[in-house]
Amino acid sequence: MSTAYLALGLTILSNVVYHLVQKLTPAAANPMLTLAVSYLVAAATCVALLPLFPLRVGVGVALRQLNWASVGLGVAIVGLELGFLLAYRAGWPVSLGPIVTSVAVTLLLLPVGLLVFKDKLTPLNIVGILVCIVGLWLVNYR
Repeated sequence: MSTAYLALGLTILSNVVYHLVQKLTPAAANPMLTLAVSYLVAAATCVALLPLFPLRVGVGVALRQLNWASVGLGVAIVGLELGFLLAYRAGWPVSLGPIVTSVAVTLLLLPVGLLVFKDKLTPLNIVGILVCIVGLWLVNYR
């Protein structure tokens, strides 16, 4: 099995666990304390997994190789986590929340991918995008 499929499998499995855990987080738990504990566990997990992804240079050099994207990702992750936690507390169903957000994010990233990253679309991709738009409308139709 290729690394790409293993990566996708890890992403899918982690997403399923993520949404189930978010939905099962006690409503009485303080959202920011919940996230702080989650990030402490995440940081410890990253440090524990570091031997599987060894540094090719010293820690100081490796830290200097980072840029603003690491900070931006941290801020985005907090927004993502808090958004889903509050959405589930507000009653969003776990069966629809991820679909709606994933399709909406994909549609918003579409012009960015085309214009900034020069992604290419095939006619079949365009049909798939149209199906996603119709699906998003159907999922939200009342």
